[in-house]
Amino acid sequence: MSAHRTLGRTGVKVSPLTLGAMNFGARGNPDHEDSIKIIHRALDAGIDVIDTADAYSQGESEEIVGKALADGRRDDVFLATKFHGQIGDNPRHQGNSRHWIHRAVDNSLRRLGTDHIDLYQAHRPDPTTDFDETLGALDDLVHQGKIRYFGTSVHSPAQIVEGQWTAERRGLRRPVSEQIPYSPLVRSNEREVLPLAAKYGLGVLAYGPLAAGWLSGSYRKGAPQPTSHRENLIPGRYDITAPGNAGKLAAAEALATLAEEAGLTLVQLSVAFALNHPAVSSVIIGPRTRAHLDAYLGALDVRLTADVLDRIDAIVPPGSVFHLRDTGTVPPAVADPALRRRS
Repeated sequence: MSAHRTLGRTGVKVSPLTLGAMNFGARGNPDHEDSIKIIHRALDAGIDVIDTADAYSQGESEEIVGKALADGRRDDVFLATKFHGQIGDNPRHQGNSRHWIHRAVDNSLRRLGTDHIDLYQAHRPDPTTDFDETLGALDDLVHQGKIRYFGTSVHSPAQIVEGQWTAERRGLRRPVSEQIPYSPLVRSNEREVLPLAAKYGLGVLAYGPLAAGWLSGSYRKGAPQPTSHRENLIPGRYDITAPGNAGKLAAAEALATLAEEAGLTLVQLSVAFALNHPAVSSVIIGPRTRAHLDAYLGALDVRLTADVLDRIDAIVPPGSVFHLRDTGTVPPAVADPALRRRS
């Protein structure tokens, strides 16, 4: 495993790759024993950060991670999880309110089989809850020893600044990290979020280096439509015949050709690209199988030359994105016509 990096200004050293556990459980790999073996393989390879969420397979992912760490490995892992998504059918069991955060953290601690969470993250913004409410609750959890640090995920530049400002105004601990999608196909965060992270000393956990599978090597021009286990989650997102995906498919094809010419797999090229950004602390990988994990690990020693990086920029210009959905969230004012039209 390559040299560790520092998570923002926390002083915490993290491995350049983070094991994302989203695909462990009913949403991806339902075989607990196989998932545990993949986790152990990742830890043995030097990965010492695991990221999950209570919403992943409705808590099942956290349970699998807890089982994998029950053999005495917990103290050697920087363990991150997230809250926000609805758990079960109760509409109060979601969001970023103090009411839900204090309940959600206890549930996550139980499922993970631990007495503390190293990094507790707001999985998405909550437009119905003041930042004061959320930060106050998270600050309390630090005082109680239930969490060590807290951060955000897929927050807009304005929300990131608001979080820093709110914490300073109220004398609270501030968010120490931001989790974002980042890959050669999803570069919108290069515009503001990554520069803001550098400005405020935030750690950045970059997920989706393969652009939700588009850079796995399966999406090629003239090839048959790949079978994706994610298709049922976001219908149409992976349809290579859809007009809206034509540009993405062409870019994926060009990047695959570039990787071949550079003597790399497309997975290696994509992960190395995300690791190359100076503001990125760690890149989250989300294997569903042992073969997926090994493919990711093959990117650790890859260093992209300036020429290769220039060619990536020519294929997908810096700061660009093909679909707004690829940024991780669609702002309410864009998704809801009522918010941008006079009644």
